[in-house]
This record gives sequence, structure tokens and C-alpha cells, in this order.
Amino acid sequence: MNSIQDFNSKIKRVVISKEEIAEAIQKAGKEIDRIYDGRPILLVSILKGAFVFMADLCRAVSVPCEIGFMCAKSYYSGTVSSGVVQITMDLEQDVSQYHVVIVEDIVDTGRTLNDVVELLKGRNPLSLHVFTLLDKPSRRVVDFKADYSLFTIPDLFVIGYGLDCGEYYRNLPYIAEYDNQA
Repeated sequence: MNSIQDFNSKIKRVVISKEEIAEAIQKAGKEIDRIYDGRPILLVSILKGAFVFMADLCRAVSVPCEIGFMCAKSYYSGTVSSGVVQITMDLEQDVSQYHVVIVEDIVDTGRTLNDVVELLKGRNPLSLHVFTLLDKPSRRVVDFKADYSLFTIPDLFVIGYGLDCGEYYRNLPYIAEYDNQA
């Protein structure tokens, strides 16, 4: 990336506005409050992509919550999943003491989240739910469905609001389609 012009030229179009995201997060926060009804939760962000979503979602819930972070990746620096999921940073908390809410940026092939869910289920949490910002069911290669998806999108490579391409674009306040051709 050589300049701001190069950066901006890759933004094909806005798919989901920052206002739409904010409204959907408020609804998701209310759903978490309803599910847990005052019981404390552990929000687990899957890094790096979900950190922006997690920051806003934790402010949208009123139940007591702690936060934790895991890093699981399958994309590395490209735009196509490698098919190999690596847990590169694990939780510090013993999830057997928590109602766990996994906070993910996007469910694409489903491999990463499926592996993370199986790993955490094996640690016997009090309960476990998955909340994802984006769901791209047309790309699914494993049988996985999040408990709650804020948006379902077609098969586009998207950036912004924590999602990246080669570590850039996470700072965009909206979700945009990435232009591979520009």
C-alpha cells in the first residue's frame, strides 16, 4: 500500500453502513441480555477481525460481562481461506466457570469457528452461544450455523469494521466490498 489513493481505490462499495451496524449491535445486545437474564457472561473475541465488533457489543449488553481473546486464523495474508485453522492465542480463563458468548466477525467456510466451538465445548462451559457480525452461508464447507448473525451477505470479499485484507482496512467504520481488480 503506497498511498491513501491506493488504499481508497480498493473500496468498491459500502455494503453495510455504520448506522446499520450500530442498530444491529443494539438488537444483538438486547438478545444477549434476554438469553442470560442477569447472569454474568464471558465474551470471547476471535482476533483480530472481531475486536471492533466486540468493543461495541460489550457496551450494548447490560448483563455483567468479562472479556477474553483468542486468535484463530485461516486466511494469513490472502483473500482465500487456507483451509487450515490455527489457534495462535488461547484464552486465559477457565471457561467451565462461564456462560460463553463467542464474538466473531464473519462465518465464511465455517472451519475456524467450528474448530473454536469444539475446542471450547470440550472445556465444559456453563453455556455457549456464537454471535457473528456477518454470515456468508454460500461459502460454507462444514455444517456450522451461528446462534445469532447480525447480517447475511452474498459471496463477496468484505473489509472494514475489523475485517481486513493484508491487515489493512480494519479501521473503516462500515463494511465494504473489496475490489480485487482496482
